[in-house]
Amino acid sequence: MSEIKEIIKGCLAGNRKDQELLYRRHSAKLYAVCLQYSGNNEEARDILQEGFIKIFENLGNYKHEGSFEGWMRRITVNTALEKFRSRNSLYRVDDIDQMPEPDAEPDNQDYAGLEAADLLEIIRELPPKYRMVFNLYAIEGYSHKEISEMINISEGTSKSNLSRARVILQRRVGSFTGIKKRIANG
Repeated sequence: MSEIKEIIKGCLAGNRKDQELLYRRHSAKLYAVCLQYSGNNEEARDILQEGFIKIFENLGNYKHEGSFEGWMRRITVNTALEKFRSRNSLYRVDDIDQMPEPDAEPDNQDYAGLEAADLLEIIRELPPKYRMVFNLYAIEGYSHKEISEMINISEGTSKSNLSRARVILQRRVGSFTGIKKRIANG
């Protein structure tokens, strides 16, 4: 029997060591997923905790088909979606044209020096409804139809939110790299 099957079996039997082992092995990756969907670290930790509770509660439903990590990720994303829906975060966001202009226009689309952590932070600064659609579409690979059903919006709204998220991200990435260049050039 594979190691993950043994760990799952132990978890189902209530073995605390196996539960801790499962958590320790997967919490960092799942926390990164939570950060993509949350507005801050505290909210990400809440999503992670709720997600692991659901993972442990539903371990008996895992069929050992496909990736176990993918199964846990799906539960974590669904937990983030539930939190999003429960907050009623579908409030209207100011029109993109009213967003403040970045300090610098990107001069040549040179994003050298932009690290994954920087990009994650820029994505986390998106308004919640834009961040949710962007993550579901661009990172998780869901279609606009699936997204519309998940967060109870129309497909057109999903497409519009993605488009606006992309515009905001382009502006902020351009601004960010412009600032980094000015700092580097002293």
